[in-house]
Amino acid sequence: MPQKERLTLGTPAIYRIEIEGDLDESLSERLGGMCITKRKREDRTTVTTLKGRLRDQAELTGVLNSLYELHLPLLSVEILDDE
Repeated sequence: MPQKERLTLGTPAIYRIEIEGDLDESLSERLGGMCITKRKREDRTTVTTLKGRLRDQAELTGVLNSLYELHLPLLSVEILDDE
């Protein structure tokens, strides 16, 4: 069984990012082409999930900076696949 390659700053990976608030799906291209989905909580607030493959952690940082500029609070950032 081959050993999994160690994650580095330059390793491509699939990420899932959750934010508080409603993000328009038209911003996908600005956010690294990530797929944007939304769900309502019981209290009727919206959580937006971005999921997609990013080239490296520099691109991840660009996505996170864009969310910050849009004043959308981060709930979580998770790596799903580091191949």
